[in-house]
Amino acid sequence: MKSLKLLTLAASVLWIGTEVLVAQTPPAAVNPLVPDYVSNPLRDWEKPFADFQFELLEKDGRVLPYRFHQPADLKPGATYPLVLFFHGAGERGSDNRGQFQRLRGVRFWEKYPCFVIAPQCPPGNQEGDQKWVNTGFGSPSHTMDSDPTWQMRMAMELLEKTIEGHPVDRSRIYVTGLSMGGFATWDILQRDCQKFAAAIPVCGGGDVALAGKLAHLPLWVFHGSDDTTVLPQRSRDMVAAIKAAGGTPKYTEYPGVGHGAWDPAYSNPELWDWLFSQVQPPASVSK
Repeated sequence: MKSLKLLTLAASVLWIGTEVLVAQTPPAAVNPLVPDYVSNPLRDWEKPFADFQFELLEKDGRVLPYRFHQPADLKPGATYPLVLFFHGAGERGSDNRGQFQRLRGVRFWEKYPCFVIAPQCPPGNQEGDQKWVNTGFGSPSHTMDSDPTWQMRMAMELLEKTIEGHPVDRSRIYVTGLSMGGFATWDILQRDCQKFAAAIPVCGGGDVALAGKLAHLPLWVFHGSDDTTVLPQRSRDMVAAIKAAGGTPKYTEYPGVGHGAWDPAYSNPELWDWLFSQVQPPASVSK
């Protein structure tokens, strides 16, 4: 039987003999400002964040998507705490939706009216390996680069922009992050520790040589004892170095937990009560 070749443009289907090849339609570009809930319906874990605004920070040809939340009822003359959240490696992307996938549990912004900013690191296929911090996740230690990655630099600029443009209580600025975002939490603290009233690094790691800079800072550090992705020794070493410098960080290591300490940590209401009770002394507040 002769091969039948029939090209049906309208259906974008190519028939060659008995084979059928379906022409692939290139996926539509993702708009980080307008979510496509038709093609990608709202997932259960996204629902608590559905009213968080979709925003972009653009500079020097770079784009950093981020989500933004502000208290529903801003009172004239009042100021409010701010929480900066750094997601992990698995939540990298450009859809401006994935960054909250691991931040489950307590809706702290409802109990404590506050600003929340959550930038999204681009996916790893753009300009090589995209990270908040230039270090291997499984490395036993690292030395902080003198200059931040462009993603971290833009996150720091986003933080400053938010502080300057909104009624933020400068004595109650907090940062937390998990996994890759745990490294980001340590990194931003070591670069600008005077800006923060408290921090929660979850299964990350910092530069122990700079731990002394954080001795004054209220910290609650979390890790799983069986974590083989980011070694628990990374958190243990930072906590030990801060204590040696005179600090008093809190440390919780969950027995038998692997790379997932964020689930029990962020689901603990006491964690958020502790965080929002931290206030910088007036003389320490960054202007």
